[in-house]
Amino acid sequence: MPGSDCRQRSPNHPSTGWPPSFGLGGRFRSDWVAAFRRNRWPHCLGFRIRRIDALFDIERAINGQSADRRKAVRQELSAPLVADLQAWMREQRAKLSRGNDVAKAMDYMLKRWTAFTRFLDDGQICLSNNAAEPAVRGIALGRKSWMFCGSDRGGERAAVMYSLIVTAKMNNVDPQAWLADVLARIAEHSVQKLDELLPWNWRPLRAPASQAA
Repeated sequence: MPGSDCRQRSPNHPSTGWPPSFGLGGRFRSDWVAAFRRNRWPHCLGFRIRRIDALFDIERAINGQSADRRKAVRQELSAPLVADLQAWMREQRAKLSRGNDVAKAMDYMLKRWTAFTRFLDDGQICLSNNAAEPAVRGIALGRKSWMFCGSDRGGERAAVMYSLIVTAKMNNVDPQAWLADVLARIAEHSVQKLDELLPWNWRPLRAPASQAA
């Protein structure tokens, strides 16, 4: 999405007041904050938490800019911080027992390192899934109802529809109006111009009746 808006904020960052998030970047920081509050490795962890906050600060500065610009800034500013963090974690992890709270936080991140660092090479990817988590909360609450999709393929199709609907909502587009318009137009729409029908580019051919009135 060009000029995408990830709304990145470090959880409980003093300048934002946003609540803790769940995601690769956000979850990692939250685990470390929990260990910090239990007074384990307070000085060392406090420094590392501030380094993670620096990653979110970089994201806030480039939020809404083009994917190419975001990638360039991340390569220049974020990549060194991430590399330093990984080296430090691997060194310290060898000194900790398996049950240590900090070790658990490190294991969580190191096992998902490839997924976590993808944001460095793709300007369209967010550091954490702050925006996506609230969007899927309704699906999680109704998960017992989603067990009866009929087949694996039915579940995959349902996932595609949920993704389309939530993407429209995130772009302040009425999902019903967007889907109805796109389904009516797509058969005759140029393949080379399919991007015009994406929620962040979409414009209805006709204004809604309420606006016309």
